Amino acid sequence: MIPFQLILAIIMIESSGNEFALNKKEQAYGCLQIREAYCKDASEQSHHNWSHRKAFDAVAAIQMFKAYMQRYATTQRLGRDVTAEDIARIHNGGPNGYKRSSTDAYWAKVKQQLLAMGATDLANGKTIKHKIK
Repeated sequence: MIPFQLILAIIMIESSGNEFALNKKEQAYGCLQIREAYCKDASEQSHHNWSHRKAFDAVAAIQMFKAYMQRYATTQRLGRDVTAEDIARIHNGGPNGYKRSSTDAYWAKVKQQLLAMGATDLANGKTIKHKIK
């Protein structure tokens, strides 16, 4: 299960908690700044038929996030245990974001937020058991 502290840290980095945040340039919606392709992947994984605009609903956005991670942030796919860093970097950089240097700065922001929240275990590499509901 993805710890809520990690989800909250990513929400704070993406939108400062604003459920109605909109990045017109990237067409990223809601508190998690979800793009249309991300929404489609999450919908396929979860067998939901979410519209991209549904990302403006925080509950639905978190469900999309979890479905996306269930698809891409897995031990089987990564070949090792999944960490908060993997999840944050996949969220930011797509399915292979966990190995792209372009997501390093994003992870640094999420890590800083986790540390500020007192989630030092997640910030310092604690593995995440992946049973997403």
